[in-house]
Amino acid sequence: MSQITKKDVDVVVCGLGWAGSLMSIELAQAGLTVRALEKGPDRSYADFAYPKPADEYAYAVRNRVMTTPAASAVTVRYTLNDTALPTRKWGAFVPGGGVGGSGLHWTGVLIRPTPTDIKLKTYVDEAYAPGILQDDMRVRDFPFSWEEIEPWFDKFEHICGQSGTTGNLRGKILPGGDPFEGPRSNPYPLPALEDTLNNVMFAEAAKKLGYHPFPNPSAAVSRAWTNPYGNQIAPCNYCGYCSKYPCLNYSKASPQTAVMDALKRLENFSYEVNANVIKVVLHDDKKTAKGVVYIDEQGNECFQPAKIVVLSSFQLYNVHLMLLSGIGQPYNPITEEGVVGRNYAFLSNGGATLFFKDKHFNPFIAAGPTGQMFNDVSPGNFDGPGLGLLGGAKIHSSQATGTPIGTALPKGTPAWGAGWKEGLETWYGHSMKVSITTSCMSYRDVYLDLDPTYTNEHGQPLLRITFNWKQNELKLQQYLKGVVGNIVNELNPDSYSMSFLPMDADFDLTKYVSTHNVGGAIMGDDPRTSALNKYLQSWDVHNVFVPGGNAFPQNFQANPTDTIGAITLMAAQAIKDRYLQNPGPLVQV
Repeated sequence: MSQITKKDVDVVVCGLGWAGSLMSIELAQAGLTVRALEKGPDRSYADFAYPKPADEYAYAVRNRVMTTPAASAVTVRYTLNDTALPTRKWGAFVPGGGVGGSGLHWTGVLIRPTPTDIKLKTYVDEAYAPGILQDDMRVRDFPFSWEEIEPWFDKFEHICGQSGTTGNLRGKILPGGDPFEGPRSNPYPLPALEDTLNNVMFAEAAKKLGYHPFPNPSAAVSRAWTNPYGNQIAPCNYCGYCSKYPCLNYSKASPQTAVMDALKRLENFSYEVNANVIKVVLHDDKKTAKGVVYIDEQGNECFQPAKIVVLSSFQLYNVHLMLLSGIGQPYNPITEEGVVGRNYAFLSNGGATLFFKDKHFNPFIAAGPTGQMFNDVSPGNFDGPGLGLLGGAKIHSSQATGTPIGTALPKGTPAWGAGWKEGLETWYGHSMKVSITTSCMSYRDVYLDLDPTYTNEHGQPLLRITFNWKQNELKLQQYLKGVVGNIVNELNPDSYSMSFLPMDADFDLTKYVSTHNVGGAIMGDDPRTSALNKYLQSWDVHNVFVPGGNAFPQNFQANPTDTIGAITLMAAQAIKDRYLQNPGPLVQV
């Protein structure tokens, strides 16, 4: 098959989710010709917005706006001695597919990490005596200070119309917000979403126990918002269709609502869908890229030449493309040499479901990020060293949806048929949750590489995940079980159920947890232990930039989207201000 060569561009962007759309608009507004290639289909609001109905079975069960395992399979194993097997059905995580990526179907919790999360290795070195933590743990600092990254959080939050309550404004602690958050240069752009009954009950119980609850920071906007790109986002109407759904009401910040309308009006930007990038092509010296090879919708092999290559797909697939293209040395967990594939991390969830006969929670009036949370149990805010563990969790009560298929019912209720219908009739609207979203550390033998057995339709090896729970994360789960148990006792429900990982738990790929996968091509100060520098630039191939969750050296308890937006915007500015004037490494070592 002959290869079709496309017209040369300044920048080719591979993946058009949050990172890809932000990179595209920032570089196109600077005057560069930008061509984006998206593996999946186009995703237009005409396809799913009101008055079209939200279909729980199509979106939440059948994953209508996600990629499929057939198109994007990975293989998974627990240890280096196991044989990995390919995913046949999404379970623990569900990557997005098409324009908007996972930013189209995300829940919309837009929260920052803390300054301690940013400098976790520094915190460990200061707070933990030798021998307390597992010797195979490999946490790292992010390669920037809070003062460097904070303006980019602020910019991304204004792009999204972040709604919430400020807790720390330029060092002054304010009532009602998170007292543990890093200093903000500006208040939240918009006030918090309205509270629901479960939020009020949770916040009152948490305060009685000495915690500091605050409204969930939200990208479902509480008021009409016009962002810095000129895009308008409509106020949330609390329909509850957020997580796994495109927003029906143009109210949740996404690449579509916050970026794409303005981006598509720029004459120097173009994009192609159903364009599967399979390789970055390097020059003979391996120090720069020529462009990318992709398969178009008609099955043609195409070459897109470009002066700058941006890999901005989902975290797993950014790492996969780097490995397939020879960008950076693959990581070896035995020798600990190499950088691409190291420091993969997932996370664990858990919590309690509480049932009240006399409470009516009206769960059909909610937004995905509706809720209250507290950050008292995160690194540096509680005695992790005394407990012999590293990490933490945001603990929250979030009324996210009233969809019937996903409604929690008391233990013993049949899972289907007449008994399930009777249980749903009796208990719908009578339950609330107290939940945890945890951190996850990185380890020597938890990593990503190319599978030696299974290949995709193009004959390329699939990406292989080697991952299982470690004792540190399981100890954290057991500690959090006690914290949540105290809140449950304070709330005094008629009955409740608990879901926490036991100390002998193995990773269960079949049950949904989150899509917050991180690591594999991490940012850092040292090219021996990181694939990217602080500007998301490959240490080895200087005109390749890789924004996404892949850059995180471990997973913190805050949702990743705010940080992905911030590091992408910081990198885009560095390209505009410095790289274009003097192409080459932006960080010298």
